[in-house]
Amino acid sequence: MSQQPTATKPSLQGVRIKARKGAVKAHAKHEPTVFRDQLYKHLETVTPGDFDSIATKLVQAGSTLEFLKYAEPLFEIIFVGGLLQPGGSYIDDGALPSPFSFFNAKEPVEVEDIKKYVEVINKLTRRYKYLQKPLEEAALPALLQYIHRWAPEQKDKLATAIGLLISQGLANASCLQSLGKDHLVKNDVAINVLTLILRAYLVDQSMDHLSAALKRGGIKDLLAFFPPNKREGKYLEEHFKKEGLSQVAEWWAKKQYAVVKETIIKELSEMQEREDTPEQVIAVIKSRNDESPIPDTELVQCIWQGLMNSVDWSARPDQIEGLALREITKFAPILEPFCESGKTQIALINAVQVYCYEDTRVMKAFPQILKVLYNKDCISAQGIIYWHQKGSKPQGRQHFLKSTETLVKFLQDQETSDEEEE
Repeated sequence: MSQQPTATKPSLQGVRIKARKGAVKAHAKHEPTVFRDQLYKHLETVTPGDFDSIATKLVQAGSTLEFLKYAEPLFEIIFVGGLLQPGGSYIDDGALPSPFSFFNAKEPVEVEDIKKYVEVINKLTRRYKYLQKPLEEAALPALLQYIHRWAPEQKDKLATAIGLLISQGLANASCLQSLGKDHLVKNDVAINVLTLILRAYLVDQSMDHLSAALKRGGIKDLLAFFPPNKREGKYLEEHFKKEGLSQVAEWWAKKQYAVVKETIIKELSEMQEREDTPEQVIAVIKSRNDESPIPDTELVQCIWQGLMNSVDWSARPDQIEGLALREITKFAPILEPFCESGKTQIALINAVQVYCYEDTRVMKAFPQILKVLYNKDCISAQGIIYWHQKGSKPQGRQHFLKSTETLVKFLQDQETSDEEEE
C-alpha cells in the first residue's frame, strides 16, 4: 500500500496569541520597576512645588501607562516616594526617590501643605475613577500596615494625608482597620497614628461627620487601637483630651452611655412586667450605674423612658389621662431617689415634655403629671419654675408653657407667701 502524504499543519506565523489574564497579571508583578522608571520621566520635567503641573503630568501619564495594572506601585510612589517589597522596606535597586511624593512635604507637618498633595490625588482619581477602589482597598491598608517602619516625620505626613483623604471622601475609613494589627497596637503606634488621622480629619469636618465616616468604615470601637492593657474608657478619654481632641473623648463617652442606657431601659421594662417592687428596681438601677456610670441627667431620663415603655396605652381616649396619672403615681417612688439635684429635676421634666410631645394621647395630661411628680417629691417648685422660665425643650414648647401657666403661678404665689411668713 502506498503511503498517504503527511498533511501540512496550519502555520500560526503572524497571529497574536492572547495570553490568559492570570498569566498577564502574574507577569506584571515583575514589571513595576519599568513602570516606575517611565512614571519618573513624566515627573522629572516638573518644577518641585508646582502642584497643578504635577497633577497634569500624572493625568497625561495615565493615557500611556497602565495605571489600573500598576495602581499599587503608583500609590506607593506618590505616597512614600518609591516601590515597596513585602514587609514594607523599599526595593533596593539603586533607584532615586520619586521627584514627587507626600514624603517631600514640609517639616514639621502642616495640614495646609499636605492639602496641596491631596488635591493632586483628587484630580488624578477624578480623571481615572477606577483608581479609587485600589487606593482605599489595597494601597492605604498596606501603607498603614507598614507605617511603623518610617521616621516620625514621615509617619506624621502619611497619617495627616490619610485623614484628609477620608475627610474629603477620597477614601473610606475602612482602611484604618489595618492599624488594629498586633505589631502596631502593642507599642502605641496604632493609637498615635490614629490620633494624627482624626486630628487632620477634624480640621475641616465636624465630629458628627467623622462619626458617620467611622461607622461607614466599620470602625466600631476605638479601644481596639490601644494596647490590650489600656483598653478602658479612662485611658481613651485621658489620651484624646491630652492630645487636644476632647470632642473625640466626649463622642466616645456618649456612645458608651447609649449602650448602658439601652441596657437599663430594657431591664426596667422587664422588671415592670414582672411587677418587681420599687426597692428591687432601684437596687438594680444603682448596681448597673455603679458598674458603668453615666451622668445623672442621662440616667433619670432613661429611667423615665424604661418605665413608660411598660405602659399599655390602649385604653379609651377619655380614660388616658386617668391611666397616665395612676402610672406616674406608681413610678414616682422609683424616680425620686434619682432626682436630688436641680439638673436632674429639669432633665426629668424635659423627658416628660418630649414624651408627651411624641405621644399626643398623653399631651393633655402634662400639667397633671408635673403635679404628681411635685407632690411625690420628684421635682421641686423651683425646678418647675426654672423649667418654665428658661429650661424647656423646643418640642411643643409654646403649648407646654401655656398649659402649665396656672401651675407655675400657683407655685410662685406659694413661694412668695412662704418667704413672707419667714
